Amino acid sequence: MKRVTRFRIAGLSAIFAPLIAFTSILLSIYHSPWFSWTENALSDLGAQGGFAEIIFNFGLIIVGLLVLVFASGIFEFLRENFLGRVGGLMLALDALSLSAIGIFPETAGMIHFYVSVSFFVLFPVSLILIGLAFVRISETNLALFTFIVVSITVFVWALPYEKGVAIPEALASLSASIWSIVLGFRLIKEASR
Repeated sequence: MKRVTRFRIAGLSAIFAPLIAFTSILLSIYHSPWFSWTENALSDLGAQGGFAEIIFNFGLIIVGLLVLVFASGIFEFLRENFLGRVGGLMLALDALSLSAIGIFPETAGMIHFYVSVSFFVLFPVSLILIGLAFVRISETNLALFTFIVVSITVFVWALPYEKGVAIPEALASLSASIWSIVLGFRLIKEASR
């Protein structure tokens, strides 16, 4: 497959992943009148049975696969830079963790906890490496933007939450989604060069 085509596919995957993620989350919430932003985790949506569980878990699996394609584009874009390659690989592992959250919902036991934590830990780690790679290749605006997203992601988890973690999960996912869309357009732009 040509490099141009890979960038285009990776960029489109990066743009569509957040749209599918938030559509499946919002549809699951709509079909779960019991859900509370302050009392629940988003993962609770994938363990209650019915339509909400199916749409939530299937959505995460699909989104994880799309992010995996996106990560391959980041890896290719930064292939000349060691930190960029490692960051791309970490993003790929993060994508697999996201799919694993859907494959192993809360009803699967402790494995769900491990894949959930790895998803929320691997994302900022991958972005720090990718941001440093952007600095090294003089993509200053992308580096600054990436570091802002990392800061937001870490900050929302540093705040105290009494019970549920749906709010920090949603805020971290929103910042990740914005980053994904911006980088998706950047990869598409790279494909047209």
